Parts: sequence; structure tokens; C-alpha cells
Amino acid sequence: MGDFSDLLVYKKSFELAMAIFENTKTLPNEEMYSLTDQIRRSSKSTNICFVEAYRKLRYKAHFIASSYDE
Repeated sequence: MGDFSDLLVYKKSFELAMAIFENTKTLPNEEMYSLTDQIRRSSKSTNICFVEAYRKLRYKAHFIASSYDE
């Protein structure tokens, strides 16, 4: 099992997060601390979710318990 950074989905989401970061630089200054911050945080959270899920794959008990949650 490789590293999470080898996953195509992680690479694509990281590229997208970087593109979002660059695009938010063009937003008006009055949005810098409200809308811009929220957009940037949400784009980073996608990557974090992929990493957390990938790391939990090693734990069979967690995988089994998660598959029965409804």
C-alpha cells in the first residue's frame, strides 16, 4: 500500500485546491476575510478528508464498523 499522495484523486483535488487559492486572489479586498477564507478552507478540507479515509484503511476494525453505520 503506497502513500496517500500517490492517489490520483488526491493529486487532482490538490491541484483543484491550488487553482481555487489562485482564483480567490482576484476577489475584491472586502471579501478577503469572509468569503475568500471560507472558500479556501473548504477547498483544503476535501484533501484532508481523503487523507483521513486513506489512513483508516489500515484498521480493519474501523473499516468494518464504518460499513454498518447508517
